[in-house]
Amino acid sequence: MTTLAGMSRWGEVQLHIRDIRSVTPASTTAALELIRSQPSQYVVASFAGRKYILTPRDMLTVPHLRDVKVGDVLTLDEIHELGSREYTLRGNPVIPPSRVKVEATVVEHTKGKMEFIFKKKRRKGYQKTITHKQPYTRLRIGNIEIPIAQS
Repeated sequence: MTTLAGMSRWGEVQLHIRDIRSVTPASTTAALELIRSQPSQYVVASFAGRKYILTPRDMLTVPHLRDVKVGDVLTLDEIHELGSREYTLRGNPVIPPSRVKVEATVVEHTKGKMEFIFKKKRRKGYQKTITHKQPYTRLRIGNIEIPIAQS
């Protein structure tokens, strides 16, 4: 352990810097093994045209999906990044679904809060209020499965 001492207006401050040896895996399979060994993982995935940072058991609200019913299981196939606290693996352009499997279960179809759109023309007496609720679909993210590579 290396200790650096510096002075500030309020007195002496000591900073402790640990020697951290970075481990660079030799292959993608080794990188997946390192990420799997970590206690928690996350993915950056594209869904419904947008990118989301997802962890297991997250609740994701996306614009309404017409072709799904409550209870359907969707597989996220556009995974751009897989990571844990210490390691990150980025795909070019995406990580193939054979390497990482993430499933999302449709929990409900719901609507957002009431939105009011007020239209008015000055000096004409024209006033109009349009109200609507935006439809959404809520998804529960399942576990991030990284299959063990067969050697």
